[in-house]
Amino acid sequence: MTETFQSFSLNKDIMRALDTLGYHDPTPVQAAVIPEALKGADLIVKSQTGSGKTASFAIPLVQLTEWEENKPQALVLTPTRELAVQVKEDITNIGRFKRTKAAAVYGKSPFARQKLELKQKTHIVVGTPGRVLDHMEKGTLDTGSIRFLVIDEADEMLNMGFIEQVSSIIERLPTERVTMLFSATFPEDIVRLADTYMKAPKRIEMAQEIAAPSITHELIQVAEEEKTRVLQNVLTVENPDSAILFCRTQERVEALFDALDAAGISSGMLHGGMAQEDRFIVMNKFKRADFRYLCATDVAARGIDVEHIPLVIHFDVPMEKEAYVHRTGRTGRAGHSGKAIALMAPFEEKFIEPIEELIGFPLKRVEQPSQEAVRAAKPSFTAKMAQRPQRKRDKGERLNKDIMKLYFNGGKKKKLRAVDFVGTISNLPGIEAADIGIITIQDNVTYVEILNGKGPDVLRAMKTTTIKGKQLKVQKARN
Repeated sequence: MTETFQSFSLNKDIMRALDTLGYHDPTPVQAAVIPEALKGADLIVKSQTGSGKTASFAIPLVQLTEWEENKPQALVLTPTRELAVQVKEDITNIGRFKRTKAAAVYGKSPFARQKLELKQKTHIVVGTPGRVLDHMEKGTLDTGSIRFLVIDEADEMLNMGFIEQVSSIIERLPTERVTMLFSATFPEDIVRLADTYMKAPKRIEMAQEIAAPSITHELIQVAEEEKTRVLQNVLTVENPDSAILFCRTQERVEALFDALDAAGISSGMLHGGMAQEDRFIVMNKFKRADFRYLCATDVAARGIDVEHIPLVIHFDVPMEKEAYVHRTGRTGRAGHSGKAIALMAPFEEKFIEPIEELIGFPLKRVEQPSQEAVRAAKPSFTAKMAQRPQRKRDKGERLNKDIMKLYFNGGKKKKLRAVDFVGTISNLPGIEAADIGIITIQDNVTYVEILNGKGPDVLRAMKTTTIKGKQLKVQKARN
């Protein structure tokens, strides 16, 4: 019998969010992981990026965390800042109607702002190992109530040198907890980590996903100095609505972006040398389809969940075979088909065999696009570059369209608690507790999300309604 989300006996608020998000049938990894996670089993999950694994742990975490508990109950470790933000957004979307509060903590972002957020009611913390450890050591992340630990992309943690920090974090957590480890591969250090810190973990392997059958793989042999010209010809002939063009270094990303920009090709760029805020801005623009083609280093190989990317081009063949799989996993997601094309200079031939061994089949070698094909495709490509791309909807947009965030000028210093806001607002005519979303109480201000399109009604009523005997200034929040 095919599993459905209904068969997991999930909270009705979670089911409502999943339905609004368009999550109808579980992916294979979700069908395998969710029932076991809900039982509270330690899990080792071998699964590719792009398989829907974030929801496979996010749904159980939202189900099992208790709203009344103010301290963090779950910790999710991710290797990159982009992935931390993506996972936090996914948890927030799934937990929207249950009022689950998630926080993301990562480097190159103000520590003080994160400290302030962690002082508020937070159910689930998502973060990179370095910054999580920093908060633990400074006492700004209370781990006393942590009952769930998720280690996401464990093999990438190892590649980036985070494994010692991960061990230090685990040693500071309560021993009575559920631990879930997700990894595409299982090198010895990951196995050792699991043996040391997990209790008789159940193994779930989704090995068949190493190379999604919905993705076509091609390889074009090209002289190094010809790569930019051949790339432009490939883009012209393929004419995709969007694509990610992966480069080996920051310098090559910048050079490729400059070349495409000069040619009038709708592009953006992303690499680790950019300021974190700039990276988030570029990612959000790409998700919205403000530009078509993203030139990026492997920082974009994980943590990017864009609705449909039909083409991935390896402008540089990756030196690490696993990077090929992660990059390629940006296309062919969520039931869509996709294509991956590698541009191979002669010196890169030595990287191809390990890739082919990993994915289990040879890359199809094809010729460069002919001049005739490029000429024939040029008018259509030029016309597409002249058009504004059709805006993509963020998957949380449907959830957020009926939500208004309200600002109140009172918080902890006025002895106000979440229950005071819930009690007052849910007593207004036509308003129920189910219409109230996430409440964020700071020292002097409080933010309350009002759901189901009832924000304007609550805003009007609260201008003349007191909370705990106090008349607070209320207005629509700017952020």
